[in-house]
Amino acid sequence: MKMKKAFIGLSLLCLIVPGIANSAKSLSDRSNILADWKFTKQHVKSGSIDKGNLIIEDASKHGNDLELVTIGDPASPELKNMLQWSKEDYYDHEKVDSLKFANYENAPSGRYFKTKKDAPINSEKFDHGFTIETIFKLPSNLKSSMGMFSRQGQAVALNKMEGEKKILSALTVSSDQKIQWSSHPSNLQYNVSNWSRSLNPDEWYHLAIVNDGGTTTLTLNGVSDYGKSEKVIGIAAIKGKGWNIGASQWGNKLGTLFAGNIQEIRIANKALTEKEWLVRDARDDEPFEGSNKSLPFLTNKKNYNFLFVPDTQKYASQNPEIFNSQMNWISKNTKKNNIIMNTFVGDIVDSDSEKQWQISLGAISVLDKNEVPYMMAAGNHDYADGNPFLTHYGPQRFVNKKYYKGSSQSGYSSYAMAKAGSYEYLVLIVDMKNLHKDLEWSKKVLDQHKDKPTILVSHDIISPEVKGNEIKAVESSNGRLIWDELVKDHNQVFMTVNGHYFGIAHQVKQNSAGNDVIQMLVNYQANYRGGNGWLRLVEFNEKKNELFFRTFSPFVNEMSKKEKTYIDYKFLTGENNSFKLDWNFKNRFNFK
Repeated sequence: MKMKKAFIGLSLLCLIVPGIANSAKSLSDRSNILADWKFTKQHVKSGSIDKGNLIIEDASKHGNDLELVTIGDPASPELKNMLQWSKEDYYDHEKVDSLKFANYENAPSGRYFKTKKDAPINSEKFDHGFTIETIFKLPSNLKSSMGMFSRQGQAVALNKMEGEKKILSALTVSSDQKIQWSSHPSNLQYNVSNWSRSLNPDEWYHLAIVNDGGTTTLTLNGVSDYGKSEKVIGIAAIKGKGWNIGASQWGNKLGTLFAGNIQEIRIANKALTEKEWLVRDARDDEPFEGSNKSLPFLTNKKNYNFLFVPDTQKYASQNPEIFNSQMNWISKNTKKNNIIMNTFVGDIVDSDSEKQWQISLGAISVLDKNEVPYMMAAGNHDYADGNPFLTHYGPQRFVNKKYYKGSSQSGYSSYAMAKAGSYEYLVLIVDMKNLHKDLEWSKKVLDQHKDKPTILVSHDIISPEVKGNEIKAVESSNGRLIWDELVKDHNQVFMTVNGHYFGIAHQVKQNSAGNDVIQMLVNYQANYRGGNGWLRLVEFNEKKNELFFRTFSPFVNEMSKKEKTYIDYKFLTGENNSFKLDWNFKNRFNFK
């Protein structure tokens, strides 16, 4: 996968105003709030940023004050800008105070906070549960991973993960803007992680990490992307060690310090309910246009669909129920909705884990059992020593399927034939990793089937780029090679489809013959729950000379009204998720 920002305005916190934070507190037993750090001038206990002796009071009145720490060159002129009071826009131009951190990797100096040596929270083990909340905003120029919040000390000091330098617990931001809570519980010898989806820069978020004494859930703006952790109890502590705000450590050394805004961090020693959170109605601002109405997949009985399955890696690693939901729906609805071919665009798994491969097999095998046609491209996450993709999804899996017509010598590229309407279509899988090796084989397939309308699928072809308020498709280096060698001069190739890059985009280009070629990227893995089950269907309407592109989630379709959140739509209806293209079938598929 590769990060490109492809959605505009996904995350403004709604209803974050001082009154709501205050009313939320009144709902919670104050004795359970162990620490409450508000990063505003009003909660300065003593000192100042300029003098480097700032103390932020613990608003819970439990004595867990924070003291400013300065590292590096104290004479560096950049130190002056590393920490500043800020008044930032929230929803509807409501301005709220926060503290802006401007640390960056390899800076000559930096600043963060730590709890005072005698702070009671330093020894707290949270054996009966906890809630950690933070209201924050990431910077626009995030280029490396960084720490937001951490417990000091190494796990090895407690004989956990012996020989490892891992910290006890940390809330960090990855280089691709995902939040990770990684913690060593009291009951296990290893750390357990919770992840969020990728976040947008310059937008406010409310994060709640809640442990009920048994499992931990990470919720971001009202949505838990990857469910509960395994059974974990408490947060391991080392005597004499405290907490860092704006920093994490590795091997007792500081990692990259935090950059961005923090308005508040609050910690409770129990699982707070949503009604007790600092922000009770935090949500992304109109993240998607969508509908939960029942919409037809076929507008005419004689029409037919091609279906594309975006990157499933997060389902294989963290949300198998979504993977199963997708495959069960495809299995039950392929015939009903005249789906001619179901094609996976790659990244079937997130990493080379036998557990993930088995999750994928458990879901996809439903298609085999019900004789549903499908083809598979590999993605960059699917390659590993021993070629597990070929072991599970190589030519031997397809050799007895009537639609399957052969594979390249590498085994990764393949093709199939499918009759629909007035035509027999060719679906060509061109492998990403073996692209150069499989080029001649791919050309040969195309040269032998010049009369077959062809859809070419490869994991890496186009990526999304935001220009103004529009998403534009940009060719990757692999995409340019595919265009120059396999598409431009092969008139029968009328569509390319890929995943890999975070987001959605499409464009229509003209080939050497002056005919249209549709290029489409579909990948929702960086969004809610790793993609929320969304699939891309293309309805072919020969009578009206139209192609209709739909985005549908079987997973959301199965939800009860009570289970749905503000982001749960069966159909996505925005301009890049639901659109029509005029398509003169007779003219475009006349290859003479």
